[in-house]
Amino acid sequence: MSQKNAPWILGLSYSHNGSACLLRGDEIVVAVQEERLLRQKRAALSAAWGSLAVTYCLDAAGIKAEDLSAAVVCPTTESQSVEADFALNGRLRLVRNQVPIFTLPHHLGHALGAFATSGFEDAAVLVVDGSGSSWDELPPDERAVVQGTDEARIRAAMARGLRVREWASLYVASGTSARPVEKHVLELIGPEALQEQRRTGMREFRGLGHLYQAMGWQLFGSEDDGPGKVMGLAPHGRPTTPPGDFFEVDGNALRFKDTVPARYRHHDRWPAREQEYADLAASAQNAVEEALLHLAKRARALSGNARLCYAGGVALNSVANERLHRESGFEELFVMPAAEDSGASVGAAYYGLWKLTGKNARRRLNHDAVGRVYASAEVQAATRAQAGIRAVPCDDTLEKAVDLLIDGKILGWFEGRSELGPRALGQRSILCDPRRAEMKDVLNHKVKFREGFRPFAPILPLENAAEWFELDGVSKESPFMLRIAHFRPEKRALVPAVVHVDGTGRLQTLTAENNGRLYQLVKRFEQRTGCPVLLNTSFNVAGEPIVETPEDALGCLLFTGLDAVVFEDRIVGKESGFRSILDLEIRLTADTFSMEFPITQGVLPTELAEVGGDIPIPVPFGTHLDGAAMIDAHPLSRMFPHVRFRTTTPWGPTLQLFKPEVAHVLKRVGPGTTGRQLLAALEPEGFDERRLTRLLGTLRRVRVISLGRLDA
Repeated sequence: MSQKNAPWILGLSYSHNGSACLLRGDEIVVAVQEERLLRQKRAALSAAWGSLAVTYCLDAAGIKAEDLSAAVVCPTTESQSVEADFALNGRLRLVRNQVPIFTLPHHLGHALGAFATSGFEDAAVLVVDGSGSSWDELPPDERAVVQGTDEARIRAAMARGLRVREWASLYVASGTSARPVEKHVLELIGPEALQEQRRTGMREFRGLGHLYQAMGWQLFGSEDDGPGKVMGLAPHGRPTTPPGDFFEVDGNALRFKDTVPARYRHHDRWPAREQEYADLAASAQNAVEEALLHLAKRARALSGNARLCYAGGVALNSVANERLHRESGFEELFVMPAAEDSGASVGAAYYGLWKLTGKNARRRLNHDAVGRVYASAEVQAATRAQAGIRAVPCDDTLEKAVDLLIDGKILGWFEGRSELGPRALGQRSILCDPRRAEMKDVLNHKVKFREGFRPFAPILPLENAAEWFELDGVSKESPFMLRIAHFRPEKRALVPAVVHVDGTGRLQTLTAENNGRLYQLVKRFEQRTGCPVLLNTSFNVAGEPIVETPEDALGCLLFTGLDAVVFEDRIVGKESGFRSILDLEIRLTADTFSMEFPITQGVLPTELAEVGGDIPIPVPFGTHLDGAAMIDAHPLSRMFPHVRFRTTTPWGPTLQLFKPEVAHVLKRVGPGTTGRQLLAALEPEGFDERRLTRLLGTLRRVRVISLGRLDA
């Protein structure tokens, strides 16, 4: 498609992991998750609130909202809810009468995103997640293929206050459309009933995404971060509970049981019941794999197609994905890298393009690098502005990076355009030498701040994959780190830091064409050491978004055990003698902050009227004083007192919410106050160095404070 007169299409995923994607014709010009900019994990978007991601995309392209040819929304919220009201959105309200705005169901957005980026001419498509659009928001052709129930039963369930939503969908895609052939729905209880289940132990589940969320809640007390931990813990156990205790196949439907939740009417968290919980994680993982194989085989039979596209949050389960590669009966499997809700904005954008043009150029996505580029001058400005860092002298950043890796250093790797999905694929990564067995513990304890059982990923050139992994009879390619494979036995002892307890690795394969400087780095490392493998993990601390900007990267350097950050034209480390950010001056950079008290459930926050509709809703995030993110902070903000900060970002102002104690801490900060002085004042109240460091790190991350030299 000629780009000169090609339409500009904006796709929006209105959900947790909200995102924006901007197309120019059939090319993804830029896409980003809201969380990367708001610096709040799983930041949501909705039609009513402003969005940093929208501004980011329009600014990166150099266009205005009025230049759009169409905007397409893929929501999870009901169309009658306050959050779905475009009239409240300051930016898009200006063009809603000039630019067509389309809406499509959530699973269809996932399906089109996966199909559009696969490059396939036609394919079966499978979408599996926690929950998508409400049944009454689905078009007739999608309602018609719901399995295991009928319209009368669904309406009766909704009349009892249950919310009926899609959790698995099968489509047949070709050209510019995807036709639904099978859909599975679940009944969601209300918030109060759900809270009652949580109070007594494991919550019930009615779909595969919710099954994993229930395990995450029971084992780790989190339905958001818990599922990823469950997948990492599973290889430490044995599947002692059969899949039949989780679900049964009833005709074409999956019926989920309460057998397992009934056994866990307590709140013991891991590492309590250590082996029992490892076995439960293994059992849940095995059940999910068996259910996915059932769905994939259904897709194969219903479509008659040998190619499968797969998306939805459950598609991030790399162990299950490998079984789909090997056992589903499909000849080709494409899992889009932004498989979770951020990827729905891609599907929304392509829906708008195809609606306007009727043409699918079959452009395959070979690398999830779709953010904006940060120029060398921006990197230089960020390094000059941040206290506590220094340039590492070098003539060749790649060669110096190899020197540092061989010397046992842990490096942040910041290159080009950021990833849209949740996996760091060499754009925003942390790298180290996998030959050092101790690196796994060092990373978990001093950089990532997470449980020691969680594994790290190996990256290696595609041409080396079969030499290191057991990939006989299957594709060798794993460009998006969405597969696992067994290391060959003779290789495991060579790279112990990336070999999981079961002898596997979640591998990413690199090519010179798609991975540029990262591929070159690995090849140079191989030339020097004989090992073509590096350890790769996401450039963030557990529970925080992956870094987006040079400022974010430098903040992570200062607050963690990272040794240096490698940019394309420079390497930046900590100043000689640097001990802690507590030695730096704390400067309040938020424009204002004020105490707020609960507002009535369902009433719009008053700050929207005070500071304008373009400001993103301020409630997707809160923090305890030790830096732990609150679960489901949006409704919590309407129930408890909190302090609100108005902050400034390159993409517009935001409001950040914290517990009231944060105001108590910051009221002790004045001109010249260092972290050490603040710690001395707070120690009688139970603060220690780690707790204060985590709090200051969180406040800096969301631009409430900055850290400088006393003499600056």
